[in-house]
Amino acid sequence: MPAHGKHRRPRRGHVSRGLALVGTGGAALTLPLITPALANAAPVSGAPQIAAQTFAAPAAPVAAKAPAAPAAAHTYTVVSGDSLSLIAHKKGIQGGWKSLYRANKSVVGDNPSLIRPGLELTLRRDSVKTAPAKAKKSATTERANRSAHRSATPAVATGTGASAAAAAPAVAKDAPVAATNYADNLDGWIRESLAIMGQHGIPGSYDGIYRNVMRESSGNPQAINLWDSNAVAGTPSKGLLQVIEPTFLAYHVPGTSMDLFDPVANITAACNYAADRYGSIDNVNSAY
Repeated sequence: MPAHGKHRRPRRGHVSRGLALVGTGGAALTLPLITPALANAAPVSGAPQIAAQTFAAPAAPVAAKAPAAPAAAHTYTVVSGDSLSLIAHKKGIQGGWKSLYRANKSVVGDNPSLIRPGLELTLRRDSVKTAPAKAKKSATTERANRSAHRSATPAVATGTGASAAAAAPAVAKDAPVAATNYADNLDGWIRESLAIMGQHGIPGSYDGIYRNVMRESSGNPQAINLWDSNAVAGTPSKGLLQVIEPTFLAYHVPGTSMDLFDPVANITAACNYAADRYGSIDNVNSAY
């Protein structure tokens, strides 16, 4: 018995195989029916030849891609005080000064920090930020400014007690400072002098001034010494702290009167001299 698969029939192309049953009495004969299988199949002898033709659909025309138009550009003339960073910020250049420098290195040179007035820089249109982006940034900045303004606005005290007292300094902070009125007497003169001395960094205390005034003039702003060596030399000591005119002019404090007999001007000039020579009027305990 022959082995299965030992002799195989060679394939002769793509054919459609069917089965035809032919009756012969009581037996049925199975016969292969071979027909050509579409294009390129070998025609069968005696079978009608069927012409097969493949029609390909015409390809759709491909639109040619137009070359990209070069980005439009305009120029900017450098003025005094300009820098690449400042120009890039004003013109909204994407990439900042580095992008601007790369586009103009041939005219700027090797040092981007040195640009001279009159230099023409090229600003590429495609490097400028679009209007919506700038508008968005402006809106964001405006919201931030409004928020900062609300935070900086002092709250108005509406309560009572401790909460109102805590809010009061914030409201009164911007109020103008009322001018201090000093009494027109020795106490007022000393206090006004101390305020001026504090503004100019001149040391001294109320007690130190008062003690020396009482020793020198007994509190009389018109006191004058006509018998000591200064008087003999033609420059008598005058005023509350007995100051001679050359010393008064040399140590006069700006903002006070140029009148040597003016109590406040006399005190502040004398304390300025004592600070320069003795460190402070507080260190003076005798004629100075």
